[in-house]
Amino acid sequence: MALRIGIAGIGGRMGRLLVEEVATAGAALAGGTSRQASAPPLYAGMAELASVSDIVIDFTHASTVAEHAAVLGAAGKGWILGTSGLSLADEALVADAATRIPVVYAPNFAPGVTLLLALAERMAASLPAARYDAEIVEMHHRQKVDAPSGTAIGLGRAVARGRGVRLEDVMESGRTGHTGARREGAIGFAALRGGQVVGEHTLLFAAGDEHIALTHRAFDRRAFANGAVRAALWLPPVAGLYGMSDVLGF
Repeated sequence: MALRIGIAGIGGRMGRLLVEEVATAGAALAGGTSRQASAPPLYAGMAELASVSDIVIDFTHASTVAEHAAVLGAAGKGWILGTSGLSLADEALVADAATRIPVVYAPNFAPGVTLLLALAERMAASLPAARYDAEIVEMHHRQKVDAPSGTAIGLGRAVARGRGVRLEDVMESGRTGHTGARREGAIGFAALRGGQVVGEHTLLFAAGDEHIALTHRAFDRRAFANGAVRAALWLPPVAGLYGMSDVLGF
């Protein structure tokens, strides 16, 4: 029997791409939830969708995370979560759900970004914070509601892990006014919004005598949809919190 995949937000831009990727992968589309009545088969909410799905792919909104974590955890269904803008409290709910169900939670499902995160951590471990300032610049389309992006936060966390610190302790975002000199060891963020940019991220390590930059540019959301379906097909039946590095095997 084919794997039954449900899609939260099936009528949105990501949802429509996910429908195509599910079909290409040979899985069964269980249906979805949507604000748009033109995207059948539709279900009234996550509980109904979970009842007909083996796994739910979720790229909706941070405000839905608490409900989805509770419903999917109780239903015992797998969860592929790509929603950005989660608070630490939201992430705690995701981690709690993962004690009961398998969850793949990633800031970005593109394979290239997963590799970028791994490189960021290794470079941060090798480049001393006292000499190499870490700055992250991201740009997205004008409709994006959260900043910095989830991928940018993921890059910051990778750098922080490499340096053995917590991102929350060293993060500097949205500098304005007379800020004073840059703090040693800070990880800086700049968020740009405009046009219809799918996603661009650059991590810069800046020293007095050299700069090293890692950049990823996404030109099509299909990269995210393909990665999410790949994660759904990989998801083991064992409860746990997984990332795209687990899906890709490194």
